[in-house]
Formats: sequence, structure tokens, C-alpha cells
Amino acid sequence: MYPEADIPCVQLSLLKSLDPAEHIKMGQALQSLGDQSLLVIGSGFSFHNMNAFFAPDTDETTAMNEAFDNWLLETCQSPDLEEAQRMQRLVHWVSAPSARYCHPREEHLLPLHVCYGFAAAACTEAFELHILNKKSSMYLWESES
Repeated sequence: MYPEADIPCVQLSLLKSLDPAEHIKMGQALQSLGDQSLLVIGSGFSFHNMNAFFAPDTDETTAMNEAFDNWLLETCQSPDLEEAQRMQRLVHWVSAPSARYCHPREEHLLPLHVCYGFAAAACTEAFELHILNKKSSMYLWESES
């Protein structure tokens, strides 16, 4: 993206606790730096059930995949949610439909929490796609500055 390699880069790791609220706070801490040129990339994945990638799809597994991804899309992009509601939904993501089917472990979802914490708003754009026959989504938060 930046072939001159002239921008500072800092890699963040997930917290051992895997606590969603703490990962949102990590994003908020980055936002508090006040640097409008900061680029945050969350390298997670909205679907990360490795066994399901290589198992035959059924109507039930397709419905579970779509239910969680639709919930995540609504959570990240709906202008009807107040930020406190959006944050609570992300903190309690395990309560979402088929959450643990799509994420048996949360490591690949938590980068989204950091990005949301940095933005503290609905995403400006969402992209829906299929990878290995599973519905997934990507999110972009752009600064208005």
C-alpha cells in the first residue's frame, strides 16, 4: 500500500483474556492519540470455523452462517443503533445468532472490535462476499476529516 515505507507502523496483539470490551478500549486508546493520519487495519475474519469450511454445506449450516453475518452487518452499519447499543452488541457478540458456530474461538473477530473502538461509529461501508462458500463481510470506517 505504501511502497516508500514512509509511514510508522505498530503491530497490536490480542489480549490474552480475549475480552471484547477490552479490545474496544484498545481502539479507543488509539483514537485518543488524535492523529487523523492514523490507519488501523483489523486483520480478522467475520467467519472463522475451519471445520465448517471443509464440511458439506447443509440448509442448517448455511442459515447459521447467514444469521450471524446478517447480525454483524446490522450491528456494524445500522444508523438506527445508538453507539451504546452498538457497543453492547459487540461486547456481547456471543449472544448473536449462531455466534459460536461462526466463531468457535474469537481471535479472528476481535480485530473488528479494535477497529470499532477506534471509530466509535457505524461503519461507512460494508462489503459482503463469499469465501469457500461461506458468507462473510468486511467493514470500512473512514474519518470525516
